[in-house]
Amino acid sequence: MDLDIFKPKAPPLFGLDISSSSVKMLEIVDAGKGAFRVDRYAIEPLAREAVVDGNINNLEAVAESVKRAYKRLGTRTKHVAMAVPTGAVITKKIIVQAGLSEGELEMQVETEANQYIPFALDEVNLDFQVAGPSASGSGEQEVLIAATRKEKVEDRVAVAESAGLKALVMDVESYAQQAALSLVVEQLPGGGRDQNIAVVDIGANVMNVSVLRNEQSLYTREQAFGGNQLTQDIVSRYGMSPDEAENAKRTGGLPDDFDSEVLRPFMENLSMEVQRALQFFFTSTQFSTVDQILLAGGSAVIPGLDEAVNTRTQVPTVVANPFAAMQSSSRIQLKRLMTDAPSLIVACGLAIRRFDPV
Repeated sequence: MDLDIFKPKAPPLFGLDISSSSVKMLEIVDAGKGAFRVDRYAIEPLAREAVVDGNINNLEAVAESVKRAYKRLGTRTKHVAMAVPTGAVITKKIIVQAGLSEGELEMQVETEANQYIPFALDEVNLDFQVAGPSASGSGEQEVLIAATRKEKVEDRVAVAESAGLKALVMDVESYAQQAALSLVVEQLPGGGRDQNIAVVDIGANVMNVSVLRNEQSLYTREQAFGGNQLTQDIVSRYGMSPDEAENAKRTGGLPDDFDSEVLRPFMENLSMEVQRALQFFFTSTQFSTVDQILLAGGSAVIPGLDEAVNTRTQVPTVVANPFAAMQSSSRIQLKRLMTDAPSLIVACGLAIRRFDPV
């Protein structure tokens, strides 16, 4: 199966996001007049080490979580849009002659891909999309190429199939995230036009900071800091097992000094990491300001984190919620959806692939 990042598909599908800590499924349907409705979603935790750095280590364990999530989702839809980790994908823009036939374009892409992909072409899945005329304007066009190792795609396809699902679209996590975040940016003053918007995605082990301007990525930086750090802090302070700590983190029931002794220092450290990432952005680009910070990822919902980041960086900070302007079905608990929204961003970007123009 080839990567289908750029090729639209017609049948109904839902988003299936496999992160390092959980499986997320999300189905969005047409509510009429160009509006979306969140129809159903499910989040199922993954066994420890089942997925590490985007690699599926334990296919069986991941498949079990997918089956459980699908059962809870309760949909009849069998088609899914999935994504490979951003770090597993090589992307490059190339310039080619305008007006090439599809066959000529494919040959040109393969020739170019051969030069910069460090694997044999029969080991990779390749996709491309014409991005538009080149800036030089001399009868040339820009083409975006994306390539990933076949096993990255095949592992995800196998997980879906073991749960009786069929992967119709294989996207890239960063593209899916950007698609969902464009829904958030639309809600910002002036629709976010001509603004530098920093997206801080706080995963279990890694914090990814990227700066977008008019839907183009200006900068991205990964830092080894995430929600697991808070779990470790709970483990070392209260002598809990990692699973107990993770559970207590989600459900509460921690000692009275947790806020002051553990949570606040964690939020302070996280805010400093964000500030450091922004400094790197300023020194490595011509920009010296950021207009807005959007917090995403599972740890973004920690109460008061947006305020802590705002205080440290002096930049307006909000928790990203791509569902703010959407309707939702009666089976959705709105309060729960608001809490889960930051961790459903990739799943949301995948779920709206069903609305791609055919």
